[in-house]
Amino acid sequence: MTPPSSWAPGAGDWSGTRPDLVTAATTLRALHRPGDPLVLPNVWDVPSAQAVEAAGFPAVATSSAALAETLGHADGETAPVGEILDAIARIVRAVRVPVTADFERGFRLAPAELVERLAATGAAGCNLEDSDPATGSLVDPGRQADFLAAVREAARSARVDLVVNARIDAFFRSSGTHNALADAVDRARRYFAAGADCVYPILLDDPATVRTFVDEAGGPVNILGNLDGNPGIGDLAACGVARISFGSRVHAAVRREHADLLARLGASPRGR
Repeated sequence: MTPPSSWAPGAGDWSGTRPDLVTAATTLRALHRPGDPLVLPNVWDVPSAQAVEAAGFPAVATSSAALAETLGHADGETAPVGEILDAIARIVRAVRVPVTADFERGFRLAPAELVERLAATGAAGCNLEDSDPATGSLVDPGRQADFLAAVREAARSARVDLVVNARIDAFFRSSGTHNALADAVDRARRYFAAGADCVYPILLDDPATVRTFVDEAGGPVNILGNLDGNPGIGDLAACGVARISFGSRVHAAVRREHADLLARLGASPRGR
C-alpha cells in the first residue's frame, strides 16, 4: 500500500506493517491540500480530543505545551517522555480520526527509538522542531536535515508510515543577524529533501510573507493560526497554505474562560 501523494517521501512498499497505522498516515497526508488547508485546533487530553472529533474535524493534533502543562510540567521537553507518550496513546485510543503528536525535538531519542515509541502510541504523524528546547538556539539546518532523514529511514526500516511535520523556528528563534525568511526557505527545502511531508514556520503569519514562503518552500506548509481571525483561515488558504494549527492557543483560551468562570463564582455571596 503506497500513500497516494506526489510529495510523500514515505512512499514505498508498506506490506507487512500495521494496516491501521498505514491507513491513518495515508489519510492524514491526503488532508494536506494547498489552498484547502487541514485545520487543527490542538488538543491536550482525551476530552479535548473527543470534542475536536465531535465538531467534525478530520484529524487531531496535540499541543506539546498544553499537554505538558496538563501533566504538571513546563513545555520544552521537561516532562518525562513516557508520560507524554502515554498521554498521546490515550488520545489515539479515544478517537477514530488520525492523530498527529507535537513531539518537540524528539526528547533526545535516537531516530529508531523515536519511531518505535511513537508507532506504539498509534500516532500517524508528529511535529519535530529545529531549535534546542534546552538552550533555545536554532539547530544547524544540515544537522536537522540529517535528523529528519534518519527518522524517515527509521520509519522505512520499521515499515511504519509517519507523517512528519518539520517545524522551522527561524521566525521564533531569530539570532538578530540572519534574514529569517531566507533562512526559513532554505530550511524548508532541506527538510523536504530529507523526507519531511510538511514544514511549519512557526510565528509566520503576515499574509504577504506567508505567500512568498509557500511559493518558495517546495511543499505543503503549516501556519500557526490566530484565534482572532487575523489573518483568518480563508486568508491563509488564499496564500496556498496546506495546514493550519493553533498550538497552545486553544488551551490558553479555555484556561482564560475557566478563570473568568471562577471569578464570577467567587463573586457570588456563597463564594466569598
